[in-house]
Amino acid sequence: MTTNISECINAILLKVRELPVTILAEEMRSLVQRWHYERRTEAEKCKTRLTPSLDPASDTVYTILDGDKNGVVDLQARTCSCRRFQLEQLLCAHAMIAIRHSKRDVYDFCSEYYNSSTWKATYARVVYPLPHQGDWVVPNEVRDVKVLPPDI
Repeated sequence: MTTNISECINAILLKVRELPVTILAEEMRSLVQRWHYERRTEAEKCKTRLTPSLDPASDTVYTILDGDKNGVVDLQARTCSCRRFQLEQLLCAHAMIAIRHSKRDVYDFCSEYYNSSTWKATYARVVYPLPHQGDWVVPNEVRDVKVLPPDI
């Protein structure tokens, strides 16, 4: 694998490097035109707000290319460099792309606080209404306490 863009271009243009400069320039123009067309065609297929471009570093760490707001997602640590994933414990767009690429269920990465079962459990108990004030049974030691407003 090459680490330098010029090495990559040299390898691609290996056969035409020794030809006249006009032919070399035309080959380079043709190469750039082909790359540009392939990427434009791929971009036109995109139906999401963020680009689907990602660069996996491992099975759990991804770099999501999103223009000037790129994100580095670590699915095992449940973090993203945009910080939304860990702060809100909800998936940011970067994390969603990484999770979908890893073919995992996005719901497994959301906090339990956002599950409908947790929401239902929060409101499962009943808040009972009070009976008419005349029917209240108030012990004398409570009834005799005088409650005053705070000093301001």
